Amino acid sequence: MSTTLEIITTTVLWAITATCLVAAPGLPIAYLLARHQFPGHRILSTLLSLPMVLPPTAVGFLLLQLLADRGLLGREQLGIDLDILYTWKAVVLACSVMAAPLVIRTARVSFEEVDPELEQMARTLGYSRLKSFIRVTLPLAWKGLLAAVLLGFTRSLGEFGATVMIAGNIPGKTQTLASAIYSAQQSGKDERALLLVAVALLVGFVAIFLTEICLRPNTKNKGLTR
Repeated sequence: MSTTLEIITTTVLWAITATCLVAAPGLPIAYLLARHQFPGHRILSTLLSLPMVLPPTAVGFLLLQLLADRGLLGREQLGIDLDILYTWKAVVLACSVMAAPLVIRTARVSFEEVDPELEQMARTLGYSRLKSFIRVTLPLAWKGLLAAVLLGFTRSLGEFGATVMIAGNIPGKTQTLASAIYSAQQSGKDERALLLVAVALLVGFVAIFLTEICLRPNTKNKGLTR
């Protein structure tokens, strides 16, 4: 049986990996949705938000069908075995998919709060789109973006339903903090379950507290702009 420290360590590492994988494409997508209107804008936004409202087990089932031997990304279709199901990679995939809506929607709101005219002013001063984004947009939106990343991390940390569907609950291989709590409770090991719950509460509280700080309106700046 995996030790409590091993479960916590691997779960945190998987959550960090999933958050990074989501943030890399998620933040640019959030900026695209915040700044540009194009055909299919609402459809894309809706599709990206679906994992947030669907039962996690439903998302896991769809991923299972997608990665099964006869699925679109399965061995028979691709000619190779991606070797994702029931491995740590499946844990990261499930966490990424479930965390993506929180990261993208929170980041999108953060970008929308930045006045587009400030970016346009930077462009008139000779800044390229990339430079104006780095020098103007990011400094103004960084707190909201950090909050988006933290929310994605906490969602990944607590993921259970989709993970169990495609990664299982294999001790020492794919068992996460959430599935370890479930296993401990099912086997009557309430003390172990309570310890794991306490760890989850502590990590979750710290992450959400930091998110609240990041999302707190900057009243000082607001007063300067009036």
